[in-house]
Amino acid sequence: MEGFCFRFWRFAALRADVRPIQPVMRMAGEQDGAVSEAQMRECGLTARAQRKAVACGQLLMVEARVAVVVGSPDTWHRRLRVGLLALGPDAWVSHEAAAALHRLDRTLFEPLDFTVPRSARRTTNAGRVHTTDCVGALDVVTIDGFRCSSATRTIIDLAYLGIPPIRLAAAIDSSVHRGLSATRVLADRLAELRGPGRNGVAALDRLMPDTGGESPLERTFLGLLRRNQLPRPTTQLRIRRANGAVARVDFIYEALRVVVEVSGRKGHASDAERQRDAQRRNELTDQGYRVYEYTRGDIEDRPAWVVATMLHRVAASATAHVD
Repeated sequence: MEGFCFRFWRFAALRADVRPIQPVMRMAGEQDGAVSEAQMRECGLTARAQRKAVACGQLLMVEARVAVVVGSPDTWHRRLRVGLLALGPDAWVSHEAAAALHRLDRTLFEPLDFTVPRSARRTTNAGRVHTTDCVGALDVVTIDGFRCSSATRTIIDLAYLGIPPIRLAAAIDSSVHRGLSATRVLADRLAELRGPGRNGVAALDRLMPDTGGESPLERTFLGLLRRNQLPRPTTQLRIRRANGAVARVDFIYEALRVVVEVSGRKGHASDAERQRDAQRRNELTDQGYRVYEYTRGDIEDRPAWVVATMLHRVAASATAHVD
């Protein structure tokens, strides 16, 4: 009888010890297959049961205090989750990895970057860990369930890394035209973080004035206007056409009723594309807009001609409106 009681007690203890593995599995399922040791304890899984789950091939310890469910896909998102769990609740995804989460243009493929407060100085096998003691109230947001630097802070961090200007410009422009940040917000946050010798400030100072377009060609066009002291147009404005459709134009001088489009095509478009472009241009003309178009060849190969024609067209439109 005593032997039976001992065996029953041992069986009941093992069941009580292992039963919490199910809520652990559910939690891991909501976290890309990863779970921290602290979360396992919150679910009631003891250290002994954790070791048993590892020994039985249910869990795999990938960090000192982080496990993944065996068989869960080793995805980029799981690696981000592992890094955050290993670094603690005050860590966030940052730099190149944050740019990828925000889906900014020209981001790297599945980078792994995290930031923690400088006082923490923790490490993880999941990727690079940066530290900072300058964190604003709006610098950290939640993207796809991950603590992540805001688009504005991400751009400033990318500049700090010294990434190529073409990539930094693409990150700025895609952030602005998708409404994740704004030129004014970027300028204000940069002013707050600016300090003697801070890396990336000069690069942002060079790129910010020509922000607002959707492509490198539009940025080049804005820079051409700025350097030749032509007024800056409004970028990416939506105009409702007479038929109710909405046309988004590259550049517009609304007061002068002048629309400027830039085209990346050096060659000829298809018949269907030319037809759509002509119809759109005619409808805007019917609404009283003067519509002008410059190609990549115009902007890159004969910028002086672009400047001369823009000066003439802006001046002519201004005179016409005064009359």
